[in-house]
Amino acid sequence: MTQLNARQNEFAEALYQAYANNKALKESDWQDVVNDDETAYAVQDKVMALKGQPVAGYKVSLTSKQTQDMFDADSPLYGQQVADHFLTSPADVKLADLNEPLVEVELAFRAKEDLHTNDSLEELLHKVTVAGALEVPDARFVDWFPSLGKYNVMSDCAVGGLVVYGQEREADEFFKDVAAAANVKATLYKDGEKLSEGTSAEVLGNPLESLKWLVAKLEAQGKGFKQGQMVSSGTFVLPPHLEAGKWEVKFDSGLGDVVVNAK
Repeated sequence: MTQLNARQNEFAEALYQAYANNKALKESDWQDVVNDDETAYAVQDKVMALKGQPVAGYKVSLTSKQTQDMFDADSPLYGQQVADHFLTSPADVKLADLNEPLVEVELAFRAKEDLHTNDSLEELLHKVTVAGALEVPDARFVDWFPSLGKYNVMSDCAVGGLVVYGQEREADEFFKDVAAAANVKATLYKDGEKLSEGTSAEVLGNPLESLKWLVAKLEAQGKGFKQGQMVSSGTFVLPPHLEAGKWEVKFDSGLGDVVVNAK
């Protein structure tokens, strides 16, 4: 287990205070405090311990080449989330409670039983529910997107904000097979105006691959993806900034609509 030095422990405490008080940090004050993946995840673990709440789920980030290139990364990364940051649609969101939030179109999966590294994509399909989602990423730093360093993203729980999800469905009943999970199309609107559209294939070719990556990563770290936990698996579109208004994503596959009212 990675041991944090005094400065890294101070960083974890600063991230927690920024989270608790919604007072953003300057990245320049914390430049190069963390310089590797293991330490970044150890800082994240310390932040979660300071929150004093169990891990209710995760978000997976950097699931496309475009977003990986933006953060000089060659693989995804994950962030741990607490229960009150998962909201059912429609959700009212107060901008004053957030820092510099974005909007991402995603699929969310919830484990019906514990998931394991040796589960195939087909087995994972049988073990989860699926829902459409709007994720609201948000960092504990000023002017963070898209310039925040990768290790600070990881330390900051993968810039986890909120996950608003729609009706959950049995994934193996909703998708006829694994390949079908890569063919979900979604369109994002703000106040009725179309902003962008994308498909679930943008997420590592198939969002179930994102889930499988996360399960393996957690198990390799001595953790696990447990029954009842949810994951927001990766964005279909390059995220715009969340501003006041009605944000709505419409999924063409029968997943329905997901709404965030930002005020």
